[in-house]
Amino acid sequence: MMDIKEIQEILPHRYPFLLIDRVIEVEPGKRAVAIKNVTFNEPQFTGHWPGNPMMPGVLVLEAMAQTGGIMLLTAIGDSGRNALFGGLDNVRFRRQVIPGDQLRLEATIIRRKSDVGKVRVVATVDGEVAAEGEFLFALVDR
Repeated sequence: MMDIKEIQEILPHRYPFLLIDRVIEVEPGKRAVAIKNVTFNEPQFTGHWPGNPMMPGVLVLEAMAQTGGIMLLTAIGDSGRNALFGGLDNVRFRRQVIPGDQLRLEATIIRRKSDVGKVRVVATVDGEVAAEGEFLFALVDR
């Protein structure tokens, strides 16, 4: 388990772009599960959308990617690096994410060869899939 301080030691993201609150499971280089508590106090809800707040899909994807980053960057030899997007495949949004929801983000490695590879991430709310997809990544030195 990792709290926010431990997450900040691994990921370079900071407010307002650090989009995971806690890591509840991690198998370095293989699997990670993180939590994002979605609250109305987040800046995107001011304009997306007034009267009907919804977490933008791109921010859901970013939270998913950060979970994949935690999984990758905890592997032996990869700490102190950054995981960059190389592409997205098979992304689907299945339900809206709104204030009060808790996103459970589960990342699993599909394949990795040297510093590039693919991760599958599924985001759920109360057991219901909110978004899913495959993230291509490249690991680079900071």
